[in-house]
Amino acid sequence: MAPYQFIERPTRFNTKGGSTLPIFAVTPAHIETGTIDPIALDWAKKAGYKAESGSLLLIPTAEGHLGGALFGLGTNPSEQPYITGKLARALPAGDWHIETAPLTANRLSLGFGLGSYRFDRYKSEKSAAATLMIPRDADGADIKRQLAGVFLARDLINTPTNDMGPNELEAAFRGLAAHYKADISVVSGEDLRQNFPLVHTVGRASADAPRLLELRWGKKGHRKITLVGKGVCFDTGGLDIKPASSMLLMKKDMGGAANVMGLALMIMDAKLKVDLRVIVPVVENSISSNAFRPGDIYRSRKGLTVQIDNTDAEGRLILADALAYADEDAPDLLIDMATLTGAARVALGPDVPPFFTDDADLAHALTDASLETDDPLWQLPLYAGYEKDIRAKFADITNAPAGGMAGAITAALFLKCFVSKTKSWAHFDIYGWAPSERPHSPGGGEAQAIRALYQHIRQSVR
Repeated sequence: MAPYQFIERPTRFNTKGGSTLPIFAVTPAHIETGTIDPIALDWAKKAGYKAESGSLLLIPTAEGHLGGALFGLGTNPSEQPYITGKLARALPAGDWHIETAPLTANRLSLGFGLGSYRFDRYKSEKSAAATLMIPRDADGADIKRQLAGVFLARDLINTPTNDMGPNELEAAFRGLAAHYKADISVVSGEDLRQNFPLVHTVGRASADAPRLLELRWGKKGHRKITLVGKGVCFDTGGLDIKPASSMLLMKKDMGGAANVMGLALMIMDAKLKVDLRVIVPVVENSISSNAFRPGDIYRSRKGLTVQIDNTDAEGRLILADALAYADEDAPDLLIDMATLTGAARVALGPDVPPFFTDDADLAHALTDASLETDDPLWQLPLYAGYEKDIRAKFADITNAPAGGMAGAITAALFLKCFVSKTKSWAHFDIYGWAPSERPHSPGGGEAQAIRALYQHIRQSVR
């Protein structure tokens, strides 16, 4: 299998025009009051169709050919804003258009696009799919831009580590930079030891060298925005090895890197007036004779010493060096994203990633953007009372506080130690995975928070 290369992934939209079949997106009230196409209404009543949420009824012509479809929105379409994602998987192959729908054109189209995603590069047979004509009043360019960012993140996470190790993730990063004519620099292997010692420490046991990837794009003088993503291509847990059941999804431990790359794609494609910097520390947390050990103490880029109390708490170590490096440039906004703690999943489940910031204005703006885009987020506190828990007996701080309580908060407090000059900082503890199918996702690797972040950044630089 060839390494993943950045390409504009095709979306399931018909842009050629021509003959398309109609879809009538309806609520039960439309059926009851008869306010839809008479032929479709007659067929719906004969079939006992109730327009339940996500239900599909194909409509024949008088000659017995496929003539269209009814798609149910349920009694309250706002409860599932991207319900049209189900259409992308339920419709038979062909070209379609929405005839009527009590949804905005953008929401309708984005939902269909999100739900159309398929990860089939390892499938021998690939089935044909339905395409949708984007309504004229929809912002087609921005919809495709958001889908490209989401699909990039999903693709990177879904690709197994044998095809998405440090070398391949770097290749994808370089491909993204080249596509948008961004500058890129890479520090790898032994060259990390002096300036990025924690990145080197975590990744040195792997056959693929650890590295720090950096992308720069935009214009000096514009708002300085820096994105940092955790790029652990696979996490065995190190010498504190994970049980087999916990390793099954560890290909997704580079989900933070995948998501910031997807967000960067949106920002660059929209040509936002920003001075963008993307930093991704990339490692594989492996086991070998030179793996780092419990009880080791290492000095970070910032100078703080870190006591290793668990080698499975490696993500915060590589982020520490990357954040310290990002912070030296004093950006206006610093965002880091990482599949960091199980505690975040226990608190909020797989669908709602928590974020941490001590900037109240930023927190309100991110919450508003989350609601506007239906991209769920929830703020958790950087509670200063738990700072005592990250202090170590023999070093400045520990990477794994004892007791296990408030693990997402103590991880965020650990990262906060490496951010001091930045004007606004937020840490996102994402899952990067959809355990089951949803209207806007078939399950698997997932982009989280990046549509909300794109909305916030776009509004902040207008």
